[in-house]
Amino acid sequence: MASLVSTSDSPLTRIVHDHGPYVWRVLRRLGVAEADVDDVCQEVFLVVHRKLAEFEGRSTIRTWMYGIAVRAAADYRKRAHRRHEVPTAAMPDHPSPADDPDRSLQLRQARSLLDELVGALDDDKRAVFVLFEIEQLSMQDVAVALGCPLQTVYSRLYAARAQIQAAADRFRAAMGSPS
Repeated sequence: MASLVSTSDSPLTRIVHDHGPYVWRVLRRLGVAEADVDDVCQEVFLVVHRKLAEFEGRSTIRTWMYGIAVRAAADYRKRAHRRHEVPTAAMPDHPSPADDPDRSLQLRQARSLLDELVGALDDDKRAVFVLFEIEQLSMQDVAVALGCPLQTVYSRLYAARAQIQAAADRFRAAMGSPS
C-alpha cells in the first residue's frame, strides 16, 4: 500500500495508516481470501486515491471507505467464482506469547466459527452484520455506506442475527452443548 503515495505526510498516507487495518479486516469478513486480501485492499486505496477529491463529507471517511470495500469485495468474489476459488475461513492470528494457550485456542476456534457463520450470509446481510456487529458502526453510518434506507439496514441486521443464531444453535446441538 505504501507504493500508492509519494510523500510520507500526504492525506492518503494518513488515511492508509489510520484505516488500513480496518479495510483489511472488512475485506476478510466480506469473503476475500487471505492470500488476496492485500491486493484487494490496495484496489480499495487506489479508488480512495482517485475519488478523495470528490469525497463530500456527508459521512465519515470510514463509512465512505466501507462502501468502496464492499464493492471491491463483491468484484473480487465474482472473479474468484469464475476461477472456482473458495475463500478460506481462517483469519490470521497473532497471539501474544503471554496468552494462555488454551484461551488462545478457544479464541481461534470461536473466530473460525464466527467467520464460517458470517460467510454463510448473503452479501447484503453480511455487509450489515460486519459493519454493525463487528466494526461497530452506527446504523445510520451503515445505511450511508451501503446506500440503502435505514429501515432496510435494520431488517437485514435482524435477518442476519436470526440466521447466525440458528446456525450457532445447530452447531451447539451437534456438539452436544447446552444453549
